Amino acid sequence: MTTPMSRRELNRATLARQFLLSRTDRSVPDVIEHLVGLQAQTPHTWYAGLWTRIAGFRPEVAADGLVDRTLVRMAVMRSTIHLITARDAGALRPLVQPALDRDLFTNHTHKAAVRDLDVDAVIAAGRELLAERPRTQRELGELLHQRWPDRPPAGLAYAVRNLVPLVQVPPRGLWGRSGPIAHTTAAAWLGDLTDSGLDLAGLVRRYLGAFGPATVRDMQTWSGLTRLSEVVDSISGELLVRRDEDGRELFDLPEAPRPDADTPAPPRYLYDFDNLLLSHADRTRVITDDFQRYSFRPHGPVPSVVLIDGVTGGDWTIERTGATATLQVRTYRRPSTELTTQLVAEGTDLLAFAAANADHHDVQVRVVSD
Repeated sequence: MTTPMSRRELNRATLARQFLLSRTDRSVPDVIEHLVGLQAQTPHTWYAGLWTRIAGFRPEVAADGLVDRTLVRMAVMRSTIHLITARDAGALRPLVQPALDRDLFTNHTHKAAVRDLDVDAVIAAGRELLAERPRTQRELGELLHQRWPDRPPAGLAYAVRNLVPLVQVPPRGLWGRSGPIAHTTAAAWLGDLTDSGLDLAGLVRRYLGAFGPATVRDMQTWSGLTRLSEVVDSISGELLVRRDEDGRELFDLPEAPRPDADTPAPPRYLYDFDNLLLSHADRTRVITDDFQRYSFRPHGPVPSVVLIDGVTGGDWTIERTGATATLQVRTYRRPSTELTTQLVAEGTDLLAFAAANADHHDVQVRVVSD
C-alpha cells in the first residue's frame, strides 16, 4: 500500500512548482504561462508575485508586456482578473466561460438585471461600444441603459463583462502609473484570438504542473468549473494517483517535482491575492491556523503573506513616512535570530524593488503578540 502524502510533502511539491523554493531564470511570459496566470484584480500588487519568483525581475518588463499587448489583464479563472499572456487569452477564456456564465445568472447583485433580458442584443451593443474605444464599466453601463432604460446600468455592464472577453487596458496596471479601469474587447485589443487547441484535459494538466498534486475539488476551486471528475477520469491512465493524510485521492503529473518533506523553504514575501493562497479547496498545505487567527485587520491596509518554512508564518505591509519606506513584518511565532536575519535580508531586497524611489529603507520584524 502506498504511503499517503503528508501535508508537508504537498507543501514542498507545490512550492517547487510555484518557484518559491528557489527563484527561476525563466522569462516573464514563460513564468506567467507556467503559473496559468497570476490573479491581478489589483493594479500593482501582483508585480511582487513575479519578483518573489523570478531572479532579477524588473517590473518594466511586465509593464512593457501590457503596453505591447503580449500580456493582458482579463477575467478568466473564478471570473477574476488575471495577468495572462495574449496567447493564453484565446486558450483559457473559452474553457472557463461556463463559470462566468454561471456567475452572471446567479450573482446576488446582478442576476435580477439580466432576467428575461435579450442578452444577445446587449452583447452585440456592448461589443460595438467597446470596439469604438475603451470605456469604464460605468460609462458602458450608462450607454447601454439608454437603450434598455428598465435595466440598471451596472447590471448591463456586468453582463457584457462576463459574456464578452474583455481586456483592462493600460495605463491601468502599469508599474508606477495608474489610470481608469477601462476595458475593450479582447478581439479589438489583440485581433482574432488564436485557437490553441487547449481542452479541459490540457487545462487540468497545466493546473497540476503549477499547483499539484491536487484533488478534483482543488481543480474546481481554482478554475470555478464543475464536473471535472469526468475530465480527470478521461486522462487518469496518464496521471500519478496518490492519497493525502485524510484519504482523499490526489492526482499529479508523473514528471512533476515532488521534493522531500525536509527540503529547505526560505522566507518568501507573497502579494495579497497570491494564487498560492487561493487555488485549492483544502488550503492547509500552505495556510496555518495562526494565519486564520492573526491576519485579519479591521483597520489599515490588507496585509500580504510571509511564508516561513513554506507556510503562512506572518504578514507584511509597507509604510511610507516622508522619504522613508518601512517594511513592517509581523510573525505569528517568535522568530529565531537566524530567521530574523533571513527576513530582514529578503525584506531589504523587497524594499529595493517595491520602494525604489524612497531615500531610506527600513525593515522592522516583530512577533504579533508584542
